[in-house]
Amino acid sequence: MPIPQWARNMERWSLYHTAPRRVEVRQEAVPSPGAGEVTVRSVISAISAGTEMLFYRGLVGEGTPLDETIASIRSRLQYPYKYGYATVGVVETTGEGVPLSWVGREVFCFHPHESRFTLPLGEVRPVPAGMNVEDAVFFPAMETALSLTMDAAPIVGENVAVLGQGIIGLLTTAILSRMPLGHLVAADRYCLRQERSRGIGAEACVDPTGGPHQFLEDVGLAMRKVDLVIELSGTPEGLELAIGIAALEGRIIVGSWYGTSPQGCRLGDEFHRQRLRIFSSQVSRISGDLSCRWSKERRAEITWKLIRQVSPSQLITHRFPIAEATSAYRLLDESGHKALQVLITYPEA
Repeated sequence: MPIPQWARNMERWSLYHTAPRRVEVRQEAVPSPGAGEVTVRSVISAISAGTEMLFYRGLVGEGTPLDETIASIRSRLQYPYKYGYATVGVVETTGEGVPLSWVGREVFCFHPHESRFTLPLGEVRPVPAGMNVEDAVFFPAMETALSLTMDAAPIVGENVAVLGQGIIGLLTTAILSRMPLGHLVAADRYCLRQERSRGIGAEACVDPTGGPHQFLEDVGLAMRKVDLVIELSGTPEGLELAIGIAALEGRIIVGSWYGTSPQGCRLGDEFHRQRLRIFSSQVSRISGDLSCRWSKERRAEITWKLIRQVSPSQLITHRFPIAEATSAYRLLDESGHKALQVLITYPEA
């Protein structure tokens, strides 16, 4: 079917990072869909307060790949650039070979913040029937939380601590709360996150700034310590706390990306004498121990199921139209204690 003229003349609003702590919205033409492609009109996109804010603050080295696993941001960091990987929209037009039944379907895409975009059909994921788009936009966050939990492999009855209760930390806590653990506790400096953490499944969530001994005292584990620690604070202090609260031969799963922030973690007596094990976890790959049975498609199925169970849209605190994107980033950068999930919204036309 030929592309209609109105679709050939479409424009979009695209968000660009132009310098550290500077973003701007530019108007540009939308590529028409070629064979096997679709054009999507964005409804909402989610700003990551973790990885995305590292890029916003200039804490990622120039030349670093933005994300080698996502086609739309596979380039290397060089200003100006687009970034983002959580967009939900509606298919508007289709290219040759794509069934017209796709038009009007709600889809999730790993794509930067812009009001329209064109990409291969294989890079869109249909939003499950009946699911709210504000829940669906949490797909990458929930997939990451699931990946962390799979890598952590908690054992029945273990005491588990999640350090950092941003969106990934909260969703990881929500998943873990559905397991028969001994105790599930969490740490975060911000009151808003502490409150949400307790509401989503943590037995206790406390300010960790008093150090390891105070943390263990506050959560009632001073005599036992923690079998499994999941470090998601994004700070070297979080890793130090993890080492300080882990039990003998305990496991520490690091999901944080520290960017170019200086790392001053001390691997002294606690780490050495306690025979601690530290593992990194990253969602782009499935652990070799699981990959013979688990594909990304299988993991995605469970991710959608968890989204239905948890209803992560409860964690949305702010929505900004794309024209006000600068304010959205400034809020997360300067007043992160006041926000959880921040969304960008797009006009219907």
